[in-house]
Order: sequence, then structure tokens, then C-alpha cells
Amino acid sequence: MAAATALPFLNYAPNRLVSGQPLSLFQALHGISWAILLPAPALLLLAFFRGSARVLILTLLLSELLFILLLMQSGMEATRLAQTGSPLARTSFGSGFWLASALCLLIAADAVSRLTAKPLWQLLLNGQIWLPVIFLLLSGTLDQLALLKEYANRQEVFDQALTRHLLLLVGTLIPTLVIGIPLGWLCARRASVQSPVFAVLNVIQTVPSIALFGLLIAPLAGLAKSFPALSKIGVSGIGMAPALIALVLYALLPLVRSVVAGLQQVPKDVTETAVGMGMTPAQIFWHAEVPLALPVLLSGLRVISVQTVGMAVIAALIGAGGFGAIIFQGLLSSALELVLLGVIPVIALAVIIDALFKFLISVIEAERQ
Repeated sequence: MAAATALPFLNYAPNRLVSGQPLSLFQALHGISWAILLPAPALLLLAFFRGSARVLILTLLLSELLFILLLMQSGMEATRLAQTGSPLARTSFGSGFWLASALCLLIAADAVSRLTAKPLWQLLLNGQIWLPVIFLLLSGTLDQLALLKEYANRQEVFDQALTRHLLLLVGTLIPTLVIGIPLGWLCARRASVQSPVFAVLNVIQTVPSIALFGLLIAPLAGLAKSFPALSKIGVSGIGMAPALIALVLYALLPLVRSVVAGLQQVPKDVTETAVGMGMTPAQIFWHAEVPLALPVLLSGLRVISVQTVGMAVIAALIGAGGFGAIIFQGLLSSALELVLLGVIPVIALAVIIDALFKFLISVIEAERQ
């Protein structure tokens, strides 16, 4: 309640380049719109009750309702201001809205985690919160907000950025798995190899990302100049090639460590039994060790995926594209909504990937029990 009322709820500017005028929540409320605040004191009251299932369900529903009402009121106020002002005017979310919404989502997530320990139900309950948001987006209620206007003006650019960002993610994961799994297996089998391999990977991990991207420009440009065939397949000093190489190098350490840790935790009785059954080393690896080490391997892959989604933003500085291009364009033009148009999808991708991996790992561990 303090966040929504004490901080600017919305910001109204005559155009996208002007800072604009902050609007409080009460300035954005009209008629009986003040009723959207009713879930807030109800949530405060529920905090003094014991955390029974009924109380947690009410907490989840009220926090979700408050979040949706705040979002809906923002869209309605943006529509009203657009009808009374200039077509170039922009109504954007203020700090009060962002903080109040974040707290609503935090309350809902906390209620879900207390309500059930089953991964599938947690995933479904957290996911259903966004169904009303999707409905508001499809209904056009939020179309006059500055963020949605930026998306409408750059829908094709946004779609291209999404495709490129996913391409960077997939293009990083596949080579990392091809290189990292055999390398991790070798390190787990031979202790003499493990120390120098980890030393090299640790050095790579300590190099700042922007520095590594820059270091790859000169050698790749030289290779493309010396071997024109490489330039024809996309190898150059800037673009996807240096970005993918750098992202793969950064992803190797977490994957190799997870492979080594996963294989080392496999009981020796299992491998000895497999040897006694006449299984080859390859059969032991794929049919005995990998199934037992899979949760640890997936945990490493989860870290790599989330890390790559974030680091791919920096790759836009060397022409790799993705959402980083939108973010840096917004920073250069001092357009906050354009920055958010790139930042929000990156956060959403990271959260979705993290949640899916957590769910998959928990399902595998539950099946073993």
C-alpha cells in the first residue's frame, strides 16, 4: 500500500523523449476505481492468521487480484489520457506500480510455495497468475501504455530479436554439450587431466564478457580474410561467430563441473555390477552413470541456459543482435520503454527456463524416491 500510494504510480509525457509528469495512484483513480485497493487491507489482515490452506489460497487469490487490478487501472488511465491528449503522448508505469506489482507477485509466489510442495502444482499455480495478464493484452486494455506502443511500432524488430536470442541460446547449448560432456567424462576418469582443464576454464571464466568478445574480433576477422570460404558461412570479426564462441567458452566450466560432480556421486557398486554384467565403458556411461547423474547434469545445464540468456544481451555490442540490440538502442536514445521492451523478455525467458529445469529435475528425483 505504501509503495502504490507514496511513489509515482504512472508517468505522463507529451512524447517519448521527455521525462514527463509523475501521477500518483489517487490521480489515476476515477469514480469507484479506488475499490482496487480493497485487496490490500485484506492481505494485511490475513498476515495475522495461521498459514492454513484456506488462508494461503485467499492470500494467493487476493495478491493476484490486486496485481491484475493495478495493471488494469494503469491501462484504463492510459486510454483516458490518450483520448484527451496528443497522439504522441506516452503513459508509462511509475516506480510505485513496479514496486507494488513486484510485491504482489512475491506474496503470490510465497503463498504457492507454502501451499504445496509438488513441482507440477507449483508450476501451474505460478503460471495461472499470468493468464489474466494475457487476456488484458489480447483485449487491448493495455494498448495505450508506452511499453505496448513501443512494441506495436517495433513488432517486426521484436520478433527478429526473439528469434536471434533463441538462436544464440540453442547455438550455445549444442556445442557446449558436444564439447563439455566428453571433457567432463575425461576429467572424472583421469585426475591428472582435471586440474589443468579446470585451470584453463577458470581463467576463461574470469575474463569479462565484453573483453572476451573484443579479443575474438581480430583473430576471426583475420581468419575470414585469409580463408574467404569461412566468411561465406558467416565467420567474421563481428556478428554471430564471436558471440557463439565466447558464449560456449563461458558455458563450458559449469557444464564440465556438473558432469564431473554427477559422475563422482555414482556409487561404485553400480559401476562394478555393470562391469560384472559385461557392459562396455560406453554402455556403462549411458545406461548406468548418466541416469544416476542426470539431476546434477540438468542443474549444470540450467545454470548455463540462464547464464546464456543474460550474456547474449552483451553480445549485441558486436553485432550478434537479440534483445540486447533493443536495449542498447533504448539506452542511446534515452527511451526507457524501449529498454524495457528488451529487458522484460530477457527476464521472462530466464525465469521460464529456470522454472522448467527445476520442474524437470524435481520430477526425476521424485521418480527415484
